[in-house]
Amino acid sequence: MTSTQTLAPAPTRASQPWRRVPVPHQRAIAFFVLPFGVLFTLFYALPVGYAVWQSLLVVEREGTFGAPRQVFGGLTQYAQVFQNGPFWSSVGRVLAFGVVQVPVMLALALVFALLLDSPLLRGKRFFRLAFFVPYAVPGVVAAIMWGFLYSPNLSPFTAVTGRVDLLSADLVLWAMANVVTWVYVGYNMLIIYSSLLAIPTEVYEAARLDGAGQLRIAWSIKIPLVIPAIVLTTVFSIIGTLQLLAEPQVFRSFSSAVTSTFTPNLTVYSTSSVPNFHLAAAFSVVLALATFVLSFTFLKLTQKKGVQ
Repeated sequence: MTSTQTLAPAPTRASQPWRRVPVPHQRAIAFFVLPFGVLFTLFYALPVGYAVWQSLLVVEREGTFGAPRQVFGGLTQYAQVFQNGPFWSSVGRVLAFGVVQVPVMLALALVFALLLDSPLLRGKRFFRLAFFVPYAVPGVVAAIMWGFLYSPNLSPFTAVTGRVDLLSADLVLWAMANVVTWVYVGYNMLIIYSSLLAIPTEVYEAARLDGAGQLRIAWSIKIPLVIPAIVLTTVFSIIGTLQLLAEPQVFRSFSSAVTSTFTPNLTVYSTSSVPNFHLAAAFSVVLALATFVLSFTFLKLTQKKGVQ
């Protein structure tokens, strides 16, 4: 007579959720993450924390000619920010700028990326370089160059600039939009084009076997598969729109319509030049929070649509 013994199942991770699974190569991970952590702390976290602290201070004087001293003022600077009409007008201005400029720029970037990925296009290396070259031009240099082209007295296209004042109060914002679009289309195109190159060729072969042409493949396969890249470039563009500074700063020398509060970043710059560093820091913190809210909201909306 033989006896049988039932073996208990080995404990699994699900049956023992309280046990912490050891992570292998912890020292190697820490070694490679450390340089990023140091740079992130020194050049991002600490400056942001310093700006927040400066925004909570105010300057007081004892009497009219007393020595200034910094004291804790709580939310005093933020109260001035929310009561500052020119600042919020500049925020609305750049939001209107982004609503028009960002879709146009990304649409052009998508079209150029699809053209580069198309087997019908010849000379892809030349066009890839030609589309990207404007991004290699510094933003200040690009703004100066386009400023001369827009100026009625300096432009070689006087037939256009003599009839349409592109530096007027009504058109100067869209003249800047043209500069930003010209510079950043190639940058966004490369991101989308890299996403297109990651699509397996078997997908295209299956589509051709089903009788799909190039336009059908682009519309039904390529564009849906590069949506994550388009979302990424949109987030970058939203951040860049609210940080618009170089173009309006340069255009101030070409057009009197560009004031010191034309964009939020220009408001921060002019406020710090007074100097009023504490109010400028409060402007910066509010602008950073607005940028975060807009970017996070856009990501959440796109994620919900992707789930549906």
